[in-house]
Amino acid sequence: MCSILGCCSAKADAEAIERALEKTHSRGPDAYRIIDTGKGYIAFNRLSIMGLTEEGMQPFINNGYQTIKSSVKTDDTKIILACNGEIYGFRKLKEELKAKGYSFISDSDCEILPAMYHEYGTDMFKMLDAEYAVIMYDVEKDKYIAARDPIGIRPLYYGLTDDSSYVFASEPKNLMELTKKVFPFPPGHYFIDGEFIKYRDMSEVTEMKKDDVDEIAKNIHDLLIKGVEKRLDSDTPVGFLLSGGLDSSLVCGIAAKITDKPLQTYAIGMDIDAIDLKYAREVADYIHSDHHEVIISEKDVLDALEEVIKALGTYDITTVRASIGMYLVCKAIHEQSDIRVIMTGEISDEIFGYKYTDFAPNALEFQKEAEKRIHEIHMYDVLRADRCISVNSLEARVPFGDLDFVEYCMAIDPEKKMNKYGKGKYLLRHAFEKDALIPESILWREKAAFSDAVGHSLKDDLEKFANAQYTDEQYEEGIKKYSHAKPFTKESLLYRDIFEKYYPGQSEMVKDFWMPNKNWEGCNVNDPSARVLSNYGESGH
Repeated sequence: MCSILGCCSAKADAEAIERALEKTHSRGPDAYRIIDTGKGYIAFNRLSIMGLTEEGMQPFINNGYQTIKSSVKTDDTKIILACNGEIYGFRKLKEELKAKGYSFISDSDCEILPAMYHEYGTDMFKMLDAEYAVIMYDVEKDKYIAARDPIGIRPLYYGLTDDSSYVFASEPKNLMELTKKVFPFPPGHYFIDGEFIKYRDMSEVTEMKKDDVDEIAKNIHDLLIKGVEKRLDSDTPVGFLLSGGLDSSLVCGIAAKITDKPLQTYAIGMDIDAIDLKYAREVADYIHSDHHEVIISEKDVLDALEEVIKALGTYDITTVRASIGMYLVCKAIHEQSDIRVIMTGEISDEIFGYKYTDFAPNALEFQKEAEKRIHEIHMYDVLRADRCISVNSLEARVPFGDLDFVEYCMAIDPEKKMNKYGKGKYLLRHAFEKDALIPESILWREKAAFSDAVGHSLKDDLEKFANAQYTDEQYEEGIKKYSHAKPFTKESLLYRDIFEKYYPGQSEMVKDFWMPNKNWEGCNVNDPSARVLSNYGESGH
């Protein structure tokens, strides 16, 4: 996964920067490097995925046309750059840059970025097909520049130091000693000269597609396959999270067809009532993967709770619940295998709908909700995937977050995306109806909430544990401490209290609690779980 840190202050303390970088050692345990720019620092923790040699080590020091082999800034230095990311299609870009006179010393995808900046300036960001966060220092212009991918799949945060200089880092924990207030770097923006400039917004749709259902299905099919295919490119082993639900099963089914050896698939479930283990096993048998099951208990769940909230940097109820299973399965992958890259099924729901979006009163409201979810996803499901995976020294890849795929799907006429077919996510299911990549029963199976699918008792165990931590009087007194994102159950108060232990006063890093749209009839509920909705039905079985 890697972590990056950039401090734009010439007064920055080198030891403080090193301490801050160490806090995300798990994101990049292979090596670290800190470069004194002369006007601050750029630092990097490496998890080697592409270009595994020493030449691929960052931060890159570049003279404009070539990366300088030394790890020490020289008089030739024009650009110092660190990136946590994957640049898809980088080989084609590299050849184009070579034709313009640029040369490279490694197979790292990120090494093309200094050359791209030298050639195109900040226009480079809209050219990238990538999930990335980048920090660079333009030595000639004495400017710091930072940027983040349009969905926010790779994390980036910022704050101001005591001398009002900007500081950027992969996670809030890097910044807690360097700034008083931590902010999420807005996805699809770059920073320069103290301004955040938007270069792409995946939640905005300028023109709706008028394709018919079969044409839509074909485009969904082809774009998702391309999204999976490009994410299989890795110099280290790739694994797959397989819940047995539609999204992860499709990712696995597509990958199994593309690759010539069995996938390594992983599923997790509670020891007494795991819903999805049997469905994951059914998919694994069908695609002939080398399948692994991780079985957890109530004790495992409760023992992991505080560590998960510390890793996440959130108090959001549904994010915490869903993260425990993901954290524990990734922990097992890290401890038991040589896998370094994990393919996941996040972002499908935001585009095609949740159980609660069945209650959308009209197409306009459905679309507005999708736009809101895509705009905010970096604070919820994407954050969950990143932290649960990276804290276990793995890298997340998200095919449903492919930029071409998201752009197309967000522009589909919402009248066609709404559940008017008697089955949620109909367009996605229909798109893969002919391929037989996964069992038909899985393709048409109703969705179960992830935390419920790991086991209904997971949610119940957490609620029971939280309720035992506070009397009613302690709860009423406890919620008075908070004005932003005010806790509204004992479970939410427990998560917030743990959050404040590690991130005091930083609650606004997350907009609010992820909840169904309470303005819609049928959605005015007091719990984010789809289990409480009247249409949950067979989802939980």
